[in-house]
Amino acid sequence: MNDYSISLEISSSTAMWTRPDTGDAPVSYPAPTYAAVKGIFESILWLQQAEIMPVKVEICRPIVFHSYTTNYGGPLRKSRIMKVGASYQLIATVLVNVCYRLYADVYHDPTGDRIEPSTDKNPTRATNGAHAFKNIFERRLQRGQCFSIPCLGWSEFVPDYVGVFRLQTSVCEEITLEIPSMYKNCFLSGKRSAWAPFFYQNIKIEKGVLRYAQ
Repeated sequence: MNDYSISLEISSSTAMWTRPDTGDAPVSYPAPTYAAVKGIFESILWLQQAEIMPVKVEICRPIVFHSYTTNYGGPLRKSRIMKVGASYQLIATVLVNVCYRLYADVYHDPTGDRIEPSTDKNPTRATNGAHAFKNIFERRLQRGQCFSIPCLGWSEFVPDYVGVFRLQTSVCEEITLEIPSMYKNCFLSGKRSAWAPFFYQNIKIEKGVLRYAQ
């Protein structure tokens, strides 16, 4: 972690960190992916020239999988189902009663093309853009402000808490396991790069902590 590190705690009744290899009956990874953590931070700090790089996740509740069923009515249904106006029943394996502490570094990216239309100020004009981004993030987190509602994988899985670390939260140090292959993200070189999915191999959770290789 660098001098411009940011962090938050997030919890929810349900989370879904989808494994791409599980097809139409998706199964969650036991911990959030790099891209998911990046998205949670960006839901609060979505600013021009701010680049967020997740560093690690601390798992603060036991890993518990649970069956989840919902009705899908979108365009990916089979044509015969769409003709009669029926829904497709989607069965998934999700995580329940989750809580995480998330850590990331924030950088000043002068090539960034993200613009937040709701503000007239441009923090990147500061002498140290990363320092400004860190201050903005921490101020928004304290106030409960966000650019979009954070979610834990699927958009319907919203948090019951997102904010600064709570004193009663602790890391589940009994959790140690290895994930043979874990999705990182689709854009290896940031927001201007082409689509190119990348997977970590043999990533480990040790004493409740998952660290992302950069």
